[in-house]
Amino acid sequence: MMAGVGALCALPACADTLSEAAGAGEVHGSLRYRYEFVDQDGFGDNANASTLRARLNWLSGQYEGFRAFAELDGLGVLFIDDYNSGAGTSSLARNRYPVVADPDYLEINQVYLQYSGWDNTNIRVGRQRINLDNQRFVGGVGWRQNEQTYDAVSIEHKLNDNARVFYAYVDNVNRIFGDDVDAGDHDSSTHLLNASYAISDTGTLTGYYYGIDNDDSAGASTNTIGLRFAGKTKLSDKPLSYLVEYARQSDAANNPVNYDADYFRIDGALNLGPVTALAGYELLSGDNSMGGAAFRTPLATLHAFNGWADQFLGTPSTGLTDTWIGASGKLDVWSWKALYHFLDSDDSGADFGDELDLSIGRKFDSNYSILLKAALFNADAVAFSDVKKFWLMFSARY
Repeated sequence: MMAGVGALCALPACADTLSEAAGAGEVHGSLRYRYEFVDQDGFGDNANASTLRARLNWLSGQYEGFRAFAELDGLGVLFIDDYNSGAGTSSLARNRYPVVADPDYLEINQVYLQYSGWDNTNIRVGRQRINLDNQRFVGGVGWRQNEQTYDAVSIEHKLNDNARVFYAYVDNVNRIFGDDVDAGDHDSSTHLLNASYAISDTGTLTGYYYGIDNDDSAGASTNTIGLRFAGKTKLSDKPLSYLVEYARQSDAANNPVNYDADYFRIDGALNLGPVTALAGYELLSGDNSMGGAAFRTPLATLHAFNGWADQFLGTPSTGLTDTWIGASGKLDVWSWKALYHFLDSDDSGADFGDELDLSIGRKFDSNYSILLKAALFNADAVAFSDVKKFWLMFSARY
């Protein structure tokens, strides 16, 4: 869910006047440099994107339970800009390059007023970050340089030590392509409801309803209701964490397709000591007999799912199954992960392709980090093409 409910008079400290609250504010910043390389069949040239994102934010002190937050983001290109940033943000001459969805921009990423004067309740009004559960359905697309945020009213309430409820009404989705193009700004009338209950040391049960009414992209208008359980146990005395989730989706509002679709996910991580074994299966159902309707996740942080090569940002009309195996661990101060995906059609059973994802990174202290990633997608269907991607990223926080 979102960040935990703020305690009354948590830092910055409470102030007696508005001017004191402003003066007691905290200012923080961050820089994130990334080089991204893409070699994709069907394009005349490879993409080379070298970008730097700068972020500056301010959190006021607290006055009568109120607190203000503002965050400014900007992205500039450094050294190399041989890429297509997508969605009409680049000139037609750049269509010879694969898409790297990081257009240059300068905009307000977040700006909201927060009230936490009621016990165990946090209310935000304004442009804000909303990340629910593992972000499979609602997230901030934080991998891309321009984060997805929401113009919304949100309420998070802690019923007791184990139970929380979150609700948001979203009026607008500020997407990764920025305010200068239609694809970057989606008007909506969306309801997000997420309730969770922690069951002792066993795990957390979560139920949710996401009703999306998208005025600018009718195919994204959906009603989704689901249930997930994230738990932990032991297998042969080895710690095992797991997730089981099911959701049902139907068309909503202005969606031109009448359909019903299912989502199912099961995954596990078995800690073997120096190495953790990973495996899982995910289904987004599709049915060509229903006009090509398939389960959709228009508000998700999609890069985290179905392979880092981002070949399945939209669910194919025949649906998608993703079966993966992998491992993660540490090598001295470095953390690494390797995943192999088998990606197939749900409706026809056709083989879309397979993908190998690799990453290694480390933190130098709490403020600095480096990450290297690679994604290799091998296509087995004519609708897809072979893709190789590589990333090098440095991050700094102040």
